[in-house]
Amino acid sequence: MAAVAFGAAVSAIQAGMQEASAHDPASVGIQALGAAQVTAEAAEQPPAGLSGTDAHFPEILTAAPIEDSAQIQNLLRNGEHFAADDAARASAGLRPLFVKFAQGVFTSGYGARWGVTHYGVDVAAPIGTPIEAVEDGVVIDAGPASGFGMWVRLLHDDGTITVYGHVDTTSVTVGRRVLAGDQIATVGNRGFSTGPHCHFEVWLNGTDRVDPLPWLASRGISLGPEQD
Repeated sequence: MAAVAFGAAVSAIQAGMQEASAHDPASVGIQALGAAQVTAEAAEQPPAGLSGTDAHFPEILTAAPIEDSAQIQNLLRNGEHFAADDAARASAGLRPLFVKFAQGVFTSGYGARWGVTHYGVDVAAPIGTPIEAVEDGVVIDAGPASGFGMWVRLLHDDGTITVYGHVDTTSVTVGRRVLAGDQIATVGNRGFSTGPHCHFEVWLNGTDRVDPLPWLASRGISLGPEQD
C-alpha cells in the first residue's frame, strides 16, 4: 500500500510539472541535442557480453536505501516552500535556488534494473554537455571513482549529498563552495557506462539513497518523460 501511495504521489508531481510546461514551455524546455544527440537506446542497453549483476553501475561507498516513507513525505510537503522561495529569488533578480543538473533525455529511473538496484536516474546527452550543481553546496569529491570512472559529489547545507557520475571532465576541486547552476563537470562515458550520460543520485543525511525524482520535483525540477 505504501509503495502504491508513493508511486501515486510521484506521478501527481510529474503530471503537475508537465501541465506547468504547457503554459510555460521555456521554463522546463530541454535543449536540442542536434546531430550528436545520444539515443535513449544507447544509454540504456547493456554493453555486449554484460548481463545480470555485471550490467550495473557499481557504487564506491556502502549506503542503504531509505526505508522511512516519512522522509519522502516531508520532501513532498516542502515543495510549496521551495517553489515560493525560488519565485521570490527570481522576482528579485537573484540566482535560482535549484537547477536541473543536465540538459538531455531522461533514459533510466531509480529501481530494479538488470537484476540489481539502480540507485539513481540517468540523463543521456553528448559528451561535453555541462553538468551543473543542482543546489548550493561544497565539493567533497571530484575525480576518479570505481565504477563511475569519474564523478563529483556535493554536500549540501541540510546534509544531503548529490552524486554526478560517469563525467568526462571536472571543473571544481574538493573543498570549493558552489552555487546552484555552477558548472561542476561535463557529461562523459567513463567507467561502467552504456553510453554518454550523467548518472545522478540523492543521499539523504549523507547515506540514505532515495529516488531522485520526487526530491527533484519538490524543488520544481522535472526530467520529463522517461524514454527507453
